[in-house]
Amino acid sequence: MEPCFDIAHLGHVEMFTDKYDESLDFFVNVYGLTLAGEDESSAYLRGWDDYEFHTLKLTRHETTGIGHVAYRVSSPQALERRVTAIEASGYDVLGWVDGDMGHGRAFRFRDPFGHIFEIYWETVRYDPPPAERPKLKNLAQRYHARGCHPRRLDHLNLLAADVSEFRKFMETCLGSRVTEMIQLDNGRLGGCWFTVNNKTYDLACTEEHGGDDGRLHHVTYATDTREEILRAADIFLENGIHIETGPHKHAIQGTFFLYVWEPAGNRVELANSGARLILAPDWQPVVWTETERKKGQAWGLKTIETFHTHGTPPVKKQGDH
Repeated sequence: MEPCFDIAHLGHVEMFTDKYDESLDFFVNVYGLTLAGEDESSAYLRGWDDYEFHTLKLTRHETTGIGHVAYRVSSPQALERRVTAIEASGYDVLGWVDGDMGHGRAFRFRDPFGHIFEIYWETVRYDPPPAERPKLKNLAQRYHARGCHPRRLDHLNLLAADVSEFRKFMETCLGSRVTEMIQLDNGRLGGCWFTVNNKTYDLACTEEHGGDDGRLHHVTYATDTREEILRAADIFLENGIHIETGPHKHAIQGTFFLYVWEPAGNRVELANSGARLILAPDWQPVVWTETERKKGQAWGLKTIETFHTHGTPPVKKQGDH
């Protein structure tokens, strides 16, 4: 299949929180994002070198989890092509919605597991106020060094009951390529890592083990170096943030990582993927076996149990209302 580059990159993620003030304080003062704007229901946040107005939309909600996932297309014509493909795909089409502070109108659709996606072309580039203007004109914002100060949005991980079905959705609707995947002994796919450009991945989907559908596993921002992740671990420690696992190195994709839970319970990651890119146009997915994955992460760290079971929103137990 010829690579499709109608989709340019992951644009932003909407995250729900039922502890809005605490979550916002975490993302600005501890995690180190910048508040670009705010309305009655949402805060629009960004890494210091994201070119768009926002890359994380933090929204007040009755629970936690994912609101929607947004990709920017490569041109107005690419938007038309993708809309036509999505409408013909058989997947759930939600249609056009108005934009918000960060972008123009967007076309929404839904995967078989309840995650809402949107694609858009018209965007708002970040115009830094005087206090945030960089000395170098090729940067989006000054290097403020507040909190963990990640540079940019990198990827997110969604949970699905059938990763193979999710793979079909990503390939059909977004033209994504699979760069790496996990083949389980029972024949199912345990996880897939997708890219729409030459990054190693912008979205991962792993098998849901919590007994629910349409949940969020984590959202990740990138740092320039591994050392910044080590510093972030101390920042999280001093601010009472739950460190779930890391700092360490993934076997899959080779990413240096640190996972924490923000105050409402959503998992977020800081990651450094180094200089690794997928430049081969005929890249063949790297397949990991179940036996290989049970060896743990790159340097032998066993994957913590909550990493397989914790997602947001929490799974309702029998008797919950």
